[in-house]
Amino acid sequence: MVATQLSPHSPTLRFALLPLEDFAMLPFGGFIDKLRFTADEADSSQQRLCSWKVVGHQQQVRSSSGVLLNIDQHVDDIELTKIDYLVIFGSRTAKQAIEQSNQYGDWIKRAAANGTPLVTLDNGSFLLAKLGLLSNHEVAIHWRHEQEFRSMFPKLRVTSDKLYQFDGKRITCAGGSASIDLAAEILAKHFDQPRALKGLADMLVDETREPVHILRSTKDEYQQDSILNSAIRLMRLHLADATSLEDIAQRIGISRRQLDRKFHAFTQQTAHHYWLNMRLDYAKWRLVNSTLTLSTIADEINVSDASYLSKLLMKRFGQTPNQIRIKNGLEKPTQM
Repeated sequence: MVATQLSPHSPTLRFALLPLEDFAMLPFGGFIDKLRFTADEADSSQQRLCSWKVVGHQQQVRSSSGVLLNIDQHVDDIELTKIDYLVIFGSRTAKQAIEQSNQYGDWIKRAAANGTPLVTLDNGSFLLAKLGLLSNHEVAIHWRHEQEFRSMFPKLRVTSDKLYQFDGKRITCAGGSASIDLAAEILAKHFDQPRALKGLADMLVDETREPVHILRSTKDEYQQDSILNSAIRLMRLHLADATSLEDIAQRIGISRRQLDRKFHAFTQQTAHHYWLNMRLDYAKWRLVNSTLTLSTIADEINVSDASYLSKLLMKRFGQTPNQIRIKNGLEKPTQM
């Protein structure tokens, strides 16, 4: 392939970057820095081959860390025909992302109608799903948000086994450092490989990762046992449904008794107790990071009712659901 030539004229690629309120700095910084390296020679940082504008509805937007980011242009002043990609960076919680449909929903729908590829990182996918813009598309979601997404949008196809997913005019990404891999993949569709990958060494990134990538950090401490890892991944995937331990054992090719032996050898717990604790850890996370009722959270983890879930949480954490919420800064807990 012929090397990419720098143009003195208009940039080849134009990005509108929309950070939602309480966005995470890591995916935003990784994505924009990858654009910066590809856009110019050396470390000159001029927007020559590609350009970007941070867009929003106010002059500033606050990140989840409290850092304020200046907005370059109001969304209503953006000429959609001059955007090649609209990139949406999610909020700290899915609820916050969805709430911003009131501010940005109509504008994002116009961008979609215009044929602009929509890119979401982290839980920005919740916003597009709420707007009905992910129908018939597969969605890559962070494993932490997978069950929440499945509960809210049961008809959508979702995977947490991919860092990112290209599906027509919809591109979704789990977030975090995967934003660098995603940016490089987008750039590779428009520039030669050396230009698309330029700057990775400066960013101390050895190489980009394939879309399907199992993180070592999601394998708990049992990465030396592939069977146990497979069982744990299936447990995460089936938190909400009636899948049994017999089903999981069958899917990974062992008996239920062998499954219990393996869990006991590595965790000193039965498979049942390990899965129950996984469900309760998720329930606690949902209590802290949402205002959902306990009944709704119980449904999300296949627990029979709110009262029973409350007893389980008390037994595991020594606190009622209300106490968990108050301790973590929710001053006025919602009705259980």
